Amino acid sequence: MAAVWAGAFPLISTSGPHRVWGACASVGYLCAAGAALWPRGPRLSVGFALTGAVAVPLLVLLASGGAQSEVGVIERSGVLMLQQGVPYLPDPRTVLDVTPYLPGMAVFGLPRAVLGDSGWASRLLGDARIWCAVAFLGCLWAAHRATRRGVFERRVVGRDAVGALVACPVLALPLCVSGVDLPLIGLLFLALAYAARQRPVATGLALAAACSLKWTAWPAVAVAVALLAYRSGTRAAVRGAAVAVAGTVVLVLPSALLSPGPLVQQVFAFPTGRGPWETPAASPLPGRLLADLGPVGWYAAVALLLVGGLAVAVSLVVRPPYDLLSAADRLAAGLCVAFLLAPAGRFGYLALPVALVVLARLVGSDARRAEAARSPVVRASSSARPAPVVSGVR
Repeated sequence: MAAVWAGAFPLISTSGPHRVWGACASVGYLCAAGAALWPRGPRLSVGFALTGAVAVPLLVLLASGGAQSEVGVIERSGVLMLQQGVPYLPDPRTVLDVTPYLPGMAVFGLPRAVLGDSGWASRLLGDARIWCAVAFLGCLWAAHRATRRGVFERRVVGRDAVGALVACPVLALPLCVSGVDLPLIGLLFLALAYAARQRPVATGLALAAACSLKWTAWPAVAVAVALLAYRSGTRAAVRGAAVAVAGTVVLVLPSALLSPGPLVQQVFAFPTGRGPWETPAASPLPGRLLADLGPVGWYAAVALLLVGGLAVAVSLVVRPPYDLLSAADRLAAGLCVAFLLAPAGRFGYLALPVALVVLARLVGSDARRAEAARSPVVRASSSARPAPVVSGVR
């Protein structure tokens, strides 16, 4: 299925980077499918998939300079951050001049600003995609350390499962052509992992980093705080929320004070279809279809979006998440509601909730196996939810 899906890109896509990825990935997926038929083929299959869907197309695109426009936007924001202290052009003329990200995203453009374009090594190491991928993998490693579970164990359900996830189209395509959502996925997963391990300060710091990249990460604060409250009590939840809010303010406020108009117009108005430039996020999702009906449709989409958000918020109070798995599912549900009902959106945004759900299951399944192996008592009660914490006392 993945090979067929990737193979369609060279035939129907109008994007050059997408066609390159599809041509390489389809071959890699076909080889992976063939290797999976061998008696000891799962690990070899993952290797073929990673090579064809990630390594080869990424190297080809890096060498040729092919990338989605987001890569250039991030790299320009890093240059602007060094030059003027804010990552936004004061008077953008075209859509490509707009920077629809919060100031934290400019960090991934700083290597380009420092290294420049002189020589292949500088072009390679300065590419924002490389650093987005490094941040994503670093967050997975930190989540592994936090959970002390077998995400990277030397077996198929561990390291190979993570490799298979990275090689699947939902992550391999954005990793090669843009990379912009990878740090957000990694940081949100890391925040939930820290919350599940009852580490409120670390949770708040990971949330602050995520919330300084895109405002679509802000709903994760409510989910992580609800998980902290259930597992560690009210005090820990308040501490985690305070660190998250304070960290976000510290990272975003300087740009908001220095360039309030461009930040509001480019970060908030533009992605919701209310700015002076037409957003390219125009997939035929329900919210977009409603917004295309005119002002009444746009307000209807926003109303439905608010109702969906309120429903998810009520669910956090009525039935709070109690572990990493339930928290990831709840956050994924909220993000799906937001992306489906937003007045402007694209199918690629759904990679974020899908990745969170799958990553949580890689950790959650290993955790349940480890607990079942340690104690027959745990085996008998593995399906039971842990008792809630009251007033911070465990």
